[in-house]
Amino acid sequence: FILSSSWLLYLTMSKTVFTESSAVAHVEFRVRCEKLGHGENVFLIRSDDVNMGSPVPLYTTPCIFPWYKTLNSRTIPLPSETTLEDATVARDLKHFSYRYAIFRAGVFYRWEQSSDGPEEFNFGDDNDITMEDKNSLNKTQNYHEVPLRLLVDREQYVVQNVLGFPTDHTDIEHIRQPSEREIKTADTLLNRSDRNNSSAASLGAVSSKTVGFSNTSPPFHSKGIPKKQPVHLNSTDGLVVVSAFLPVVLHRSDDGDWSADWDYEMLLSMQTHLRVTRVGIVKWRGWHGNRGAYGSPEAGVPDDEHEKVEACLRPFNCVPVWIEPTLFGEFYNGFCKSVLWPVLHNVTSVYKSTPQASGPGYGKHHPEVQGDFSDYTMDDVGQGLIHGDGGEEAELWASYNAVNRLYADVVVQCFNEGDLVWVHGFHLLILPSYLSRRIPMAKVGLFLHTPFPSSEIFRTIWCREDLLRGMLSADQVGFHLYEYARHFLTCCRRLLGLNSGMIPDTAGGHTLAIDINGRHVAVTSIHAGIEPSVLNQILQHSVTLDKANSIRNQFQGKVVFCAIDRLESLKGIPLKLLGFERFLTRCPKWVGKIVLIQVGISAFERGDDYIKTKREVTELVDRLNTTWPGTVHFQECPESEMRLQQRIALLRAADVALVMPIRDGLNLIPLEFTIAHQDALTELGKRDGRKRGLCILSEFSSCTRVMRGALHVNPWKAPEIATAIHAALSISEDERMRRIKCALEFVSRVTTQRWALAVMLDLKGVHKNVNPTNNTGAGLGLGYRRLTMNTDFTALDVDSVIKSYRNARSRLLLVDYGGTIVSNDNLDNLKRFQQVKQSKGPSTPTSEMISTLTALCKDKRNTVMVVSGKEKHPLERTLGQIPSIGMAAEHGMFISWPTKSKYHKRRWETLVPDSDRSWRSLAIGIMEVYTSRTHGSYIEETEMKVLWQYRDADPEFGYLQAKEIEDHLAGVLRNFAVDILHAGMEEGGYVEVRPAGVNKGVLAIHTIQNFSRIAVANKVDFALVLGDDHCDEPMLSVVRQIGRRVLTAKRSKTGLDPLPDLPSTITLVDVSSCDEYISPDLDVYTCTVGKKPSAAANYLHEVSEVQELLSSLVKVSTRSQKFFSSADLTAEIQNPVPPVSNFYSSFGGNITTGGLSKSHSLPDFGFERKRDVQISSSLNEYLGLGTIEDEEDDEAVFF
Repeated sequence: FILSSSWLLYLTMSKTVFTESSAVAHVEFRVRCEKLGHGENVFLIRSDDVNMGSPVPLYTTPCIFPWYKTLNSRTIPLPSETTLEDATVARDLKHFSYRYAIFRAGVFYRWEQSSDGPEEFNFGDDNDITMEDKNSLNKTQNYHEVPLRLLVDREQYVVQNVLGFPTDHTDIEHIRQPSEREIKTADTLLNRSDRNNSSAASLGAVSSKTVGFSNTSPPFHSKGIPKKQPVHLNSTDGLVVVSAFLPVVLHRSDDGDWSADWDYEMLLSMQTHLRVTRVGIVKWRGWHGNRGAYGSPEAGVPDDEHEKVEACLRPFNCVPVWIEPTLFGEFYNGFCKSVLWPVLHNVTSVYKSTPQASGPGYGKHHPEVQGDFSDYTMDDVGQGLIHGDGGEEAELWASYNAVNRLYADVVVQCFNEGDLVWVHGFHLLILPSYLSRRIPMAKVGLFLHTPFPSSEIFRTIWCREDLLRGMLSADQVGFHLYEYARHFLTCCRRLLGLNSGMIPDTAGGHTLAIDINGRHVAVTSIHAGIEPSVLNQILQHSVTLDKANSIRNQFQGKVVFCAIDRLESLKGIPLKLLGFERFLTRCPKWVGKIVLIQVGISAFERGDDYIKTKREVTELVDRLNTTWPGTVHFQECPESEMRLQQRIALLRAADVALVMPIRDGLNLIPLEFTIAHQDALTELGKRDGRKRGLCILSEFSSCTRVMRGALHVNPWKAPEIATAIHAALSISEDERMRRIKCALEFVSRVTTQRWALAVMLDLKGVHKNVNPTNNTGAGLGLGYRRLTMNTDFTALDVDSVIKSYRNARSRLLLVDYGGTIVSNDNLDNLKRFQQVKQSKGPSTPTSEMISTLTALCKDKRNTVMVVSGKEKHPLERTLGQIPSIGMAAEHGMFISWPTKSKYHKRRWETLVPDSDRSWRSLAIGIMEVYTSRTHGSYIEETEMKVLWQYRDADPEFGYLQAKEIEDHLAGVLRNFAVDILHAGMEEGGYVEVRPAGVNKGVLAIHTIQNFSRIAVANKVDFALVLGDDHCDEPMLSVVRQIGRRVLTAKRSKTGLDPLPDLPSTITLVDVSSCDEYISPDLDVYTCTVGKKPSAAANYLHEVSEVQELLSSLVKVSTRSQKFFSSADLTAEIQNPVPPVSNFYSSFGGNITTGGLSKSHSLPDFGFERKRDVQISSSLNEYLGLGTIEDEEDDEAVFF
């Protein structure tokens, strides 16, 4: 156990008291902290530590929150039995007493208090102790206590407390340690399990349901799992918050002086003790680009006053992004509001009859809105073009990209290494893509405050893939609801073919993540809240109370329903009014007893939709008031006149709130309404006799999932709305109290700060490889993507390969076919289908590749095997004319060893016995049933295997059908020696049945074991393996593990440190059977084509680089035909050296002895080798020279 020096001092001092006993207990402390703010940490303080010399910090993680715990168990000395039984001994000696302190920015801030506890506990008076009082502690104060009589020597305990309740809710849990006998029993079972796993990994027991070997090892190796460490935020953590608009309000005096205030309307205006930098644009007259007669008289902040505004915002740690207003108007109005906003809310405009207008001339088409622009809000933006209208999509998309790039420039300037970057809103979906190129080490989070549509809606936008890839460039993507996250996952699967699942995180739990290019993008769903403390201050303000009382007096004796909505169709105001009308029609007794106050926020940016909605609302209000006068009070106002203070006053005066959007993202009005009526639970609040505090909420609003106490309705059903209104008026007192309490539980527990803390802890806990050699980028434009590979995954060092190749005497080359020496036909679904139906032939190697393979096979030291998943006949037609080349078809099931001549008929043998093929008819019959049920699927038959292809089917339905057919085949074919393999969409999308024990990894082992019969040497001293897809991974994995065994043996002999664990992409198998066929000096190179996660140690980018590599090896092989060795020189020993004159005359008399104009090699002399010559033991012996040191030939490549 790790103990601080001050804690050791405590133990030493305790020995003077507990002299009769040396017993100790080990205790882990945990405390439930509900309401800690940003930058606040909790520490445990012993009762005798008056000066706080040894505070013990407690930490939390996203998995255990709201519980905080000590990092290590604390050792507590125990008194003797005599001391515990002695009634005269002081109470302090029989109890371990302590308190919790709250530190802010590493400095003591306050002691725990009752308000820190959860809502379900009874609150008492806070017992606050300030810094000035901390030295005046005495024993009469309340401390948490652990009775030492309950602890046993050398045992472990967990003590749980609730912050703010020292005398209650202490729970002591005894963690019992296993006995020595239990440990031995566990070891025996573990060893038995290891033996079972080892035997299952043998070659004869391969019965996997996935492509490759059976899962004989855990999916993550010990070095691959990040250590489980607590994740917490402290004052030293930096955070860059990026949003479309800064959470500030600017003011400019007549003298040209600028000032700013926090805009508490915005979610991101919350205060924190972290080092936060906010990035966004500032709203000032004309920021939207609508300038002119019908827009703003100004065009944003004047250029010459930018520095003044920056200085004004500096104390707020806000950095403005300066964007030309016209460009920002095209970005915000043209693309964000006209293209993204409808799509994100599941709205398409296919049948839109009236073309949209944009730009400063918008007011000409809509005279109703002329002159109504607000200078300070977003309501003064004209409607822009939608996609598919006018052919201007490219311009709008270019504006969106340009603005995101400008944001990226500012973020990079503000970023410090180690900072977290938190991007907000649908305005900046592709910003993570630009940030990942320039600051790849940054952890970037993206949070959407809007809904996310289903894949069928999202796929209608033309830039769908670019938007998704931009979002996936972040390390974390957050949504308010899992419903939105689920739609996002579906879009990634259907449009990009990506899989998602739960992965282990650094805190010991699991996180939902998308797997993309070896990276994991975490997907979180955490609903935001509000700050009750801010709202409580507004509620206590006299202006708020006066306004609320004025509204109550105006409608005295009536039940007041209120609604605050933007005037757009998505808010469902007409549906709400129709439901209200239905209620009054069915329940006329309530006429004159209820009133609806409907506030409409002007939504000029919605264009035609705003005009249409306003007209419908006005007509319905007039109709209701004509039938029942004074029933509905409708008022339209700009957003600047319905700020938080005015809104809270109205919500406080109302009895019931109506929120009826037909599709909505974050809507805080129901939460604010709940806080406004929290006093309804008190005795004082019950005295007014009002049935208040209930909210009628649409089930299509995000807060419906968290506001469980509200009355949920379908806004499209007017009778259901009428029923909910009746229920709110006639509800019993007990049920009303229960619903208010249920709604208040979430509002008071999940505050804005708590929401931000949870998201930030998840973002900080994301495991990210920042090594530039393992986390690299590829692609251009928005096709750019980050690739994460294993720590030893690097580009193939061709020079190293050639040097090892030149020094080797027995070489083995295992080369894949499709995707390695020829383009991969499997990447094109149509081409694959045409080949299966034999309507189009497969791609073939180029003539240059054929010549290269032929030259490699001519070298007697080479054994070349081409391993393919294709049938043997296409392979034989393509490569059969190359002598001395080996071929393996259908993943190694059929093998043709190298032949001496191309005229010899090739003989094929099978890797495993294939005598019983009766399983084929059964498998095909089952597959035909599923083919008829699954559109886009088809059956592929070869001589050895049968495949059910669903790559062209619906991704999700095809996958479900594949799982079902996999289980069906496993049950029917359980008595046959076959393997059933299921490859997901990212691997081609198929279910395959093949003979058991057949894959390229088994073939690699079989080839090495037969190396002596197909090669000139008995042992392999050079191995090169080239592949490109998941089918080649077993072969790459096996050969890499063989090379690993050789390196491990070398290092153990020399006393070097052991090698690190293999990466998790390698499936461990037993390769010891190849030891006798492997040279102790073996050099192994495994390489995949394409930069992607792989079991290979290296990569080449494309097929052309494979051609270059093999051509380089050919040049090394043919070098011996151009140069003679020292042994060749001895063959000419009987011939005397010619005179110099004759020596040079042999070159035609063109060379004089005065100076050589050209150098020549030994073949130029025309020596004729004689076979029956006694060869000297060395060149020095022949020449009669002394000792001459030969220089090592380090030339890498001979071109």
